[in-house]
Formats: sequence, C-alpha cells, structure tokens
Amino acid sequence: MKIFLIHGQNHIGTTARIGRAVAKKLGGEVKEFFLPRDFHEFCVGCGNCFNISEEKCPHYSKIKDITKAMDEADILIFTSPVYVYHVTAPMKAFLDHFGYQWMIHRPKPSYFTKQAVLISTAAGAGTKSTLKDMEDSMFFWGVGKIYKMGFNVHALTFNHVSSDTKKMMSKKINEVVREIKSNQGKITGMSLKQKALFEVMRKLQKAGKFSETDNEYWKEQGWI
Repeated sequence: MKIFLIHGQNHIGTTARIGRAVAKKLGGEVKEFFLPRDFHEFCVGCGNCFNISEEKCPHYSKIKDITKAMDEADILIFTSPVYVYHVTAPMKAFLDHFGYQWMIHRPKPSYFTKQAVLISTAAGAGTKSTLKDMEDSMFFWGVGKIYKMGFNVHALTFNHVSSDTKKMMSKKINEVVREIKSNQGKITGMSLKQKALFEVMRKLQKAGKFSETDNEYWKEQGWI
C-alpha cells in the first residue's frame, strides 16, 4: 500500500499528528510533504495547464515530484488545521494547481479507485468548511472513496488537548483505518453522484464546449 500524506502547515501540530497516526496504522510506504516547505507557489492564472498541458505550468518543476507521489499512491491523506474557517493558504495554493484534473477538464482514471482521508482540527469551530475545501478537489478529481475527520479540540497545542478528546480521536482514527483497509482493492470507480457529473461532462466534451486539449484527452481515454 502506498500512502501520500500532505500537511497544510510546516509544524507537527494536532492535525499533522492525526494524519501521521492514520498513515502509521495503515502501514505501507509513506511519502510525506509539508506546505509551504515543499511547495509554496501561488497559481498565477496563466491557463497553460488548461489550454496546453500541466507541464507548461510555470511551477511544474517544483510540483512534479509531489504530483508523481500523489498519482502513484493508493491512499491520499490531506491535513489542514482551520484558518479562519478554511484550509491554510499553502493548502489552498497547492490545490489550485490541480484545476486541470477536475472532472470537466482532464480527470485521471487512476484516481477513480483511490481512497482519500481529509483531516482538520480547530481550537474552536470551522472544521466542516475546512474539510469541504479539500473535499471539493477530491470529489471533482473523481476520487473513489472520501473519508472526513474533523475535531474541535478546544486547545491550541496537542499537549493541551484533553485526555477525553484524545481518546475520541483515537477511536475515530481506528474506525476510519478499519474501513480503509476493508475497502482497499475493492473501490471499482466513482460514486453515483460523481458518475452522474461525469456523464454531464461527457456530453459537454462531446459538444466541444471546452479546450481542444481537454477534448483530445477525452478521446484518448475512450470516453467520447
């Protein structure tokens, strides 16, 4: 099992600890990245990834190794603490660079059988909207199975998290890990909602509503 683990901030706080705990319990080969340490560029809106190729992104050389690890992984783990009710700026900037592989453009078939775990913590509230920020990308990438874990820990550091909250987090981690292991190798494709969206996108691509690059990709995949 290959695991891709990426954090929305550089230090090992409560959120990152949970992500690492999930990866450890799953076992397998883990490739771990931190933002902005491992990637810190903002999308400049040039449109090259949509109109020509993702390799023409001005930041391609800096992000390609992370992309390769993500593409090769069976399990994707994304962690982000709540920053003003949303993901951290580095996580948002990272996800912005993958607009080209959203369903309407060039979704990667290998993602249809992947599983993803999205993790967020908050000293107060906001995990729901923060998880949604990451879930949007997973859904529109076509990730086959998505798990969400949000914890309002009422503490600014892991050492100040109550023992009861830590027990609750541990229980949830074990539940998710069991489900991931149970589903590993059994995810055969996207959810019904994703498939319905895919059919809409197929009709739009067939009608030539988007870029020639996207259209050629859909033809190469045998989707139109």
